This record gives sequence, structure tokens and C-alpha cells, in this order.
Amino acid sequence: MNTTLLKLYRKGQDLAGREEGQQLVEYALIAALLAFGGIAGVKSIASALNNAFNGISSNLGNYIS
Repeated sequence: MNTTLLKLYRKGQDLAGREEGQQLVEYALIAALLAFGGIAGVKSIASALNNAFNGISSNLGNYIS
């Protein structure tokens, strides 16, 4: 029983000391952060464009009638 636990402990230590997948996780987090920022930026730009086009539409409607 003790040897099995020791083997599992050593296997866990080997896996914890590895850094092979660390860069992939970091790049994924950076990509997610950029995507989140992009979505937030697009939403604010969309709102501003909607307001601008509504103003243009209102002004054109006043000039036509």
C-alpha cells in the first residue's frame, strides 16, 4: 500500500514540475482577454453608430417633410 502511494506521489510531483503546457494556457488566456476586449469595444462602437444613424435619419426626415 505504501509503495503504491509513494508511486502516485512521485508521479504527481513529476507532473507538477512540468512546464510543457504552460505556454499554451497563457496564450489561451491572452486570446480570451483580447476577444473579451474586442467584443466590449465593438458593442460601444455599435451603440455610437446606432445613435449617429438615428440622428441622421431624424434630420433627413425633418428636411423631407
